[in-house]
Amino acid sequence: MATTAAPPVTLTNEEILRYSRHLILPEVGMEGQIKLKAAKVLCIGTGGLGAPIGMYLAAAGVGTIGLVDFDVVDRTNLQRQIIHGTKDIGRKKLDSAAETMLDINPNVNIVKFEIALSSENAMEIVKQFDVVVDGTDNFPTRYLVNDVCVLTGKPNVYGSIFRFEGQASVFATKDGPCYRCLYPEPPPPGLVPSCAEGGVLGILPGLIGVVQATEVVKLILGTGETLAGRLMLYDALNMKFREMRLRKSPDCPICGPHRTIHQLIDYHQFCGVPQQPAEPAPVSGEIEPTEVKSLIDGKHNFRLIDVREPHEYQICNIPFARLIPLGELPRRLAELDPDEEYVMHCKSGMRSAKACDLLRQSGFRNVRNMKGGILAWSDKVDPSVPKY
Repeated sequence: MATTAAPPVTLTNEEILRYSRHLILPEVGMEGQIKLKAAKVLCIGTGGLGAPIGMYLAAAGVGTIGLVDFDVVDRTNLQRQIIHGTKDIGRKKLDSAAETMLDINPNVNIVKFEIALSSENAMEIVKQFDVVVDGTDNFPTRYLVNDVCVLTGKPNVYGSIFRFEGQASVFATKDGPCYRCLYPEPPPPGLVPSCAEGGVLGILPGLIGVVQATEVVKLILGTGETLAGRLMLYDALNMKFREMRLRKSPDCPICGPHRTIHQLIDYHQFCGVPQQPAEPAPVSGEIEPTEVKSLIDGKHNFRLIDVREPHEYQICNIPFARLIPLGELPRRLAELDPDEEYVMHCKSGMRSAKACDLLRQSGFRNVRNMKGGILAWSDKVDPSVPKY
């Protein structure tokens, strides 16, 4: 029995008016705008990078946009994630992002995936789309996105941000390099701080995300020179753009001629990042903020060490704590008595855990990590301490 061909994609009169500034560009025109309407783009993440990507792709008239996210809107997101607003705090990011995008352009079809992208679901999801845009902020997912794009033949429009610097490229095209050609191995766990630990200029993801959205549109239209084979580097503090030429690596394990990766792997294991169980088991050497408060009130003989940076200490601090930034700790160990009792704290508990390991390796016998850092102190002990 013969199948019925899908009706050709056309533009309504309302869409012709909406996209009129595109239509008068010879490089776009009616043909290009119809390509955009017929295209299917998957955006992984609706945060800092995902916000401008989603908004501009919707405005441009990309017909189907998939969104992958499982987070909720937090007040700390609003400094950079402009797709969400104060009214959205506590809402699912998927719902908030989709609402904003549909307000910009109700003609767009938005497909929501409220999941964490994984080796188990990535292949099935990515196969439904023409282009993938990586708006993630962690190495396991970046390698996962790269590998699934190479295996499915989908272009991977990449971007990353940290502090005042960003970068962007297009990976996994037919003849271009992939993410593994640039970064064959992930950095050691903990070497590169997250944006939550190191900070990020709120405007930065706007610029990098717009570059990514531009690359998506060019890929769909088939016009211009994309960033495939090039890595764009941006320094916001000095307002400088640089470019690195990239080539396919003959030793790349997934896109090289002698590839060894033929299916998706365990990316948390590959990056050395342990996955958190649903109910984390108690960690040896941790202490609750309420217990620390009891030690302070009871005038217990111990030392509370804050390993954050000085500018973080200025935002908020525990008066009893002594500031020794983590980066300075190795050379300042002589200031501490190995026989005394120590409690280490930071913003959320990650850096102070590293500080505890360092002290124990240096012969300190009584060291504990304040669970949840100063954020947990604000929640459980002193709500007047501001969060950041």
